[in-house]
Amino acid sequence: MNTFLRGLTAAQQVGALFVVVFGILSIVTTWAFVRTLREHPRDDPEAEADALEARRFWGLLKTSWGMATVFWVGWVLGDTVATVLFAIVAFFALREFITLSPTRRGDHRSLVLAFFVVLPLQFWIVGSKMFDLFTVFIPVYVFLALPVVSALANDPERFLERNAKLQWGIMVCVYGMSHVPALLLLDFPGYRDKGAFLVFFLVFVVQTCMVVQHLLGRRFPHKPVAPNVSQSFQWVSWLAGVAAGGLAGTLLTFITPFKPGQALGMALLACLAGSLGHLVMKALKRDRGITSWGMQGMSVTGAGGLLDRVDALCFAAPVFFHSVRWYFGL
Repeated sequence: MNTFLRGLTAAQQVGALFVVVFGILSIVTTWAFVRTLREHPRDDPEAEADALEARRFWGLLKTSWGMATVFWVGWVLGDTVATVLFAIVAFFALREFITLSPTRRGDHRSLVLAFFVVLPLQFWIVGSKMFDLFTVFIPVYVFLALPVVSALANDPERFLERNAKLQWGIMVCVYGMSHVPALLLLDFPGYRDKGAFLVFFLVFVVQTCMVVQHLLGRRFPHKPVAPNVSQSFQWVSWLAGVAAGGLAGTLLTFITPFKPGQALGMALLACLAGSLGHLVMKALKRDRGITSWGMQGMSVTGAGGLLDRVDALCFAAPVFFHSVRWYFGL
């Protein structure tokens, strides 16, 4: 099968993936919709639990549909449009993060710098393929610049906490997300202009890991590892999710520049980073006293819980991107 698909042109491979992925998503979405049609007594505790489970699963489905759509848009409209698209996603994700984090008047300059200077500059650097500068711009230069701007605002109250929250938001929402379009622009010998497949590979394996982990954790519950952070994070379901993501990556070897063993290793790294990053973001939400960045679907930022849908990708993308560059010496 892989040999057959490798013999296809890039456009034919895209068409095959389109049919398979959107076909699977359509089947799963139809199944989930049919399940919601079942009637339960309103005062039935089991029905309430099922309704909560259904909302969470719909959230995963929306994420899968969104990321698959972004892949096709990136492929069809080109690298520049895809980079701008991911910059917009990063903007709303950061806006969501900041809206649910307390700020003071002295933070206004830093916020303007973050949204209207740092974010567009980071994605412009990505689009210019200046990968060496791209990898250090935020962790080094912005890390130093933000507290200086904040200090000049003459507001020292909770200075460390305020700056740490802003820096953390920029690292996750801007730095992490910017690695996704960077994958589009990596050049491999014999793999030119196929960077969208790397994005698809990353998104598919991470989403496979998250969906399998979620479904097994609910279907076969075990003792939570960190119950105050997440009731659904359990070692058995987590390991099964990572293994499923690794298997999915191995099956997708034909669309990557990797050999099967390399694809397995890269998929496992992405799944580990994404699933553990998702756990970290849950800890941040518990610290803020919320259950979702979109306040359970009631949007406070106009993004409707966008960060809940891309948080795993924000952690997986940097690990995947730098692992690929290091391994292939790019």
